[in-house]
Amino acid sequence: MKKLLINPNITLKLALKKLAQTGKKCLVVLDNKKKLLGTLTHGDLRASILSGKDLNEKISKLYNTKPFFFFENNYSNKNAQKIFIEKELDLIPIINKKKEVKKIIFWSEVFSSSKKTNEFKTNLPVVIMAGGEGKRMEPFTSILPKPLIPINGKAVIEHIVDKFVEMGISDFHISVNYKSNLIKAYFDDIKNKNYKIKYLKEKKPLGTAGSLSLFKKKLNGPIILTNSDILINADLIDLLNYHSKKKSDITLVASVKDYTIPYGVCELHENGQLLKINEKPTHNFLVNTGLYVINSKVLKLIPKNKKYDLTDLLKKGKKEKMKICVYPISDNLWTDVGQWTEYRKATRKFINQI
Repeated sequence: MKKLLINPNITLKLALKKLAQTGKKCLVVLDNKKKLLGTLTHGDLRASILSGKDLNEKISKLYNTKPFFFFENNYSNKNAQKIFIEKELDLIPIINKKKEVKKIIFWSEVFSSSKKTNEFKTNLPVVIMAGGEGKRMEPFTSILPKPLIPINGKAVIEHIVDKFVEMGISDFHISVNYKSNLIKAYFDDIKNKNYKIKYLKEKKPLGTAGSLSLFKKKLNGPIILTNSDILINADLIDLLNYHSKKKSDITLVASVKDYTIPYGVCELHENGQLLKINEKPTHNFLVNTGLYVINSKVLKLIPKNKKYDLTDLLKKGKKEKMKICVYPISDNLWTDVGQWTEYRKATRKFINQI
């Protein structure tokens, strides 16, 4: 419970990281006397980020100051279930007469036989883009294709597949070109697979989106598209719900990323005189992770047998007035294994979360 309790003076950025660490979708805000002030959900943080709030801003004006709660010894499992469903909550604080939080109850506790993660148990297709040469990872990729980079005894592409299998997905399509036989051989060697793989064979490199023109399966709903060199430990169920609720045509998953300028930056008056020097200022950005949810109608925009990148598809989608949304996640939930520095980080920290 302690990991979910926060002070209103923490920053938006720290709150996002705390949510990522707990695996929950809501934090409980307390004052200095440990009394309940409110709740802060992942949705609250996401809306703040997308509205352009500074990640170093305090959450004091962002959280819900009128949270639902129960007094201790004054609730039942039955009425808790009712409130969870009616108000779509993930947790409910239990307080005493002094408004001190004594306990927190979760959806999973009151619905022990019905887990929320079953909402999207479906055979939603996942397309993994694995046709690139991986030049950033040379000389490794001179011998093996990038998707077969080993992490903790398994290829990175197998970690990606396993993550989707956890949420009930078993329909995979892998776009291949460079050293494709090695990728096929790797999966052929895995025994007792509880998923199916079909290959989208590129006769020539088709870019990061062009291979989707080879997708022959008739679709009525969305597909998930992912790079083959990223590890994302975000809540995929929440991502799909977000895509659906926003009625988005394309949802792009973006990571909150800091960049520190390693110099003193000069700020000037209008007359050119020095105002002040900011030493090594840090700026926050939303960085494209390489994971997308794409509605089937979008695939019609992709030309056949031509090199076509995701950036081209996003530009075309904007031109066609399609709805393109961004789903922000914490930086510690995303690792780009396609570069050596991040690969080393992945072997140390990320796989422990998977």
